Amino acid sequence: MTTSEENALLIQTGPGTPCGELHRRYWQPVALSQELPPGGAPLTVRLLSEDLVLFRADGGRPALLGLHCAHRGADLSYGRIEDGGLRCIYHGWLYDVNGRCLEQPGEPSSSTFHERIRHRAYPCQEVGGIIYTYMGPGEPTRLPPFEFVRIAPENRDNMKSFADCNYLQGNEGNLDPVHLSFLHQLTIDEPESGRAYNAQCRQPAIETEDTEFGVRIYAVRSVSGERNYVRVTNFILPNFSAVTGNTDGYTVNWHVPIDDEHHWRYFIRFSRTQPLGQGNWWRGSSKSLTPDLHLKKNRANRYGQDRSSFDQAFAGLGPDFLLHDTCAVEGPGPIEDRAEEHLAYTDRGIVASRAALLQAIRDVQEGRDPKGVARGPSAQPDLVVRSDALLPASVDWRHYWDDESLVPELTSAGHG
Repeated sequence: MTTSEENALLIQTGPGTPCGELHRRYWQPVALSQELPPGGAPLTVRLLSEDLVLFRADGGRPALLGLHCAHRGADLSYGRIEDGGLRCIYHGWLYDVNGRCLEQPGEPSSSTFHERIRHRAYPCQEVGGIIYTYMGPGEPTRLPPFEFVRIAPENRDNMKSFADCNYLQGNEGNLDPVHLSFLHQLTIDEPESGRAYNAQCRQPAIETEDTEFGVRIYAVRSVSGERNYVRVTNFILPNFSAVTGNTDGYTVNWHVPIDDEHHWRYFIRFSRTQPLGQGNWWRGSSKSLTPDLHLKKNRANRYGQDRSSFDQAFAGLGPDFLLHDTCAVEGPGPIEDRAEEHLAYTDRGIVASRAALLQAIRDVQEGRDPKGVARGPSAQPDLVVRSDALLPASVDWRHYWDDESLVPELTSAGHG
């Protein structure tokens, strides 16, 4: 059981909190590149309970500063992008991308006061269609060279949506393989697909293993007594997951805290060999999301549930998996009280992932870098995502990836 004290450790990510300090050791997404077009206005963002302004400085370089001017607190998102930085419209104070105050044009010409002002600023880098920031102490750590960062733009697609709950609820929703046998079930699923196998066997064997980046979770379902469908979910510290999908790459679900009661869910999918039509995900989402990336169907309208459609969709929520997940993870309220849970065998992945997260928090508290953090030129292991597989029951699924011939492609492999 997770105690109230442990729950507080896991969910609070504001400045100075133990889990907040952990999150700040890793690069975190702050915006999709397309949210901040060249020549566009500064973007107000809230990240890890800090109010910030994101803008493109001269040359298109992304920069992230504290939202409120160091002078008298004016909102810098209304500022002028000029002269190498962002200029406050209240009194003209000019900040560069590193938070140095370059000018205070209303002060006496002999004043050197601007040299003593250092505004809050965080380094940014833009790769793979996403702007990342490092909010931790000292020199920034290295962004691990994940495949989805390095892949060609045409083979990658990104999206994000708002969630009205704590980040951990969203992330743990991806680490629970048994909900695939219920929440996401549709009668239109193809018979030889991961989702169909999830429906055939609702009581999978579940095992976990520690990895260099977090935890790997295996769900093994017996199919017709002759084969095992092995589904693999990866928890990557501190706040995202990766699962294989219906491409020869994988899908990332990255749950980034806005504050303790809200988060952004970033979706990243890629193919190693096939173009995905960059931007298709964004355009297609217009049917279910508002322009500010909130779900049109939400708690206020009960997520559009149609209880007469239970014969078509287990949840009565139609085919949109994002809607299913959001309904489930927002259900406990903004912050789930985990001391009231009754965890079962099916929650083995949740238990292992919380243990890894608590250990990473202790590592930071004791002055060590947590798993997955690399500094300087040292090599950083890539995220190894094992493919889902349909195997003969006689095969040891724990080592099936040692023989690529044992990993046939699956269509519509399912959802994480």
